[in-house]
Amino acid sequence: MSVSTLASAPSVCAPLPVLGRDVTVPLVTGGEVAYAALDYAASAPALQRVWDDVAAYAPYYGSVHRGAGYLSQLSTDLFENARRTVAGFLGCREDDQVVFTRSTTDSLNLLAAALPADCQVFVFETEHHASLLPWRDARVTYLDAPRSPREAVETLERALADRDPYGPALVCVTGASNVTGELWPVRELAAAAHAHGARIVLDAAQLAPHHPVSVADLDVDWVAFSGHKLYAPFGSGVLAGRADWLRAAEPYLAGGGASRKVSRRQDGGVDVAWHDSAARHEAGSPNVIGAYAVASACKALTEAGFDSLVAREQHLVRVVRDGLADVPEVRFLSLFGDDAPRVGVLSFVVEGWNSSHFAAALSAEYGIGVRDGLFCAHPLLRTLLGSDPQAQGECGSPESEPGEKSLNAIRVSFGAGTPDEHVERFVRAVKELVTDGAQWNYRTEDGRCVPDTSA
Repeated sequence: MSVSTLASAPSVCAPLPVLGRDVTVPLVTGGEVAYAALDYAASAPALQRVWDDVAAYAPYYGSVHRGAGYLSQLSTDLFENARRTVAGFLGCREDDQVVFTRSTTDSLNLLAAALPADCQVFVFETEHHASLLPWRDARVTYLDAPRSPREAVETLERALADRDPYGPALVCVTGASNVTGELWPVRELAAAAHAHGARIVLDAAQLAPHHPVSVADLDVDWVAFSGHKLYAPFGSGVLAGRADWLRAAEPYLAGGGASRKVSRRQDGGVDVAWHDSAARHEAGSPNVIGAYAVASACKALTEAGFDSLVAREQHLVRVVRDGLADVPEVRFLSLFGDDAPRVGVLSFVVEGWNSSHFAAALSAEYGIGVRDGLFCAHPLLRTLLGSDPQAQGECGSPESEPGEKSLNAIRVSFGAGTPDEHVERFVRAVKELVTDGAQWNYRTEDGRCVPDTSA
């Protein structure tokens, strides 16, 4: 199944249990309310199942690959089984490697460090900074934002056909935009890359938590994602895919674990033989709990069934889009059009409001957590929003970039653990703020818009 086509689902499942679902927060207007976490695109709450698995393992914590003791052996088995679980979750090919990292950013920087000499990288300006910026030692071609999936493929094909000299090349592309939520034509882009002798890495940070990802089916060379967006705790990530460039590269970090043999030379120097396995790029004591948590999340999502999860998420997208369809002040941001398939990520601006002010009011007066700003995708937001050099800043507007004081947006995002009530409350709150305005005064503090409690 193509990533550009959403799975059809027979029913909408109940939200999966997540940590924080019973947390209450104070309102500036008085009282408390259950917190509505609608910032999944930044960090999704950990699944209760994942947390329980980690807690059950914690007493058996031990170093891996190095100890003869029972707990070390147990932890080593758990760590390597986690690697196999992730490989299965991603539909990896038999000879692919799964490397555990800290995050998507770390994964893509690892791949950037493993590029062969004279490699040319092609990346759309629409990418998250994690996939836009790591390629500092390569020749990079930045591609303009496409306005349709077909244009994305055609733009890439032209760029690859025109490259000179013809040599190693890598395409980096997102699976789902962290700004608009729109699904990208990954399989078609992979086919275009391979037709022109290039490889492709998929940034699946926003795709893997919402939609099935198969390395083999999509025919991508690598995939990267973060555990903290996949309902696992912070500090773990994955780079999975072809082994040859990774084996040929110097270790990402030099140290124990990456080295297979170290010996002194007669001249006083040191000779090192590095591992050819994934351990080559996992120097130091690995984050065993992080890897186990990611594997647990992979199992939980697989067992819940992506058909049902996708159906639930699309139901919530419709609640937001339909609920705000009659509010002309709200403008959703999109590259491919309002009807483009997307995951549960929506960004918008509200006429007459600075986005930081609006997001602060949602939090302080309704207990709703969203994101405002440029979402670590500055070129894309500038393309979608533009900037009036004469625009005056409002509450929360950044002062560091003259001419861009009002350039920000609001992002609402949700997933497998989001209750209907949270999204319905969000829709009501947006309508009330647009119609009646904020009930409280706000001021800028340390670059953020916050309720003014000085009176």
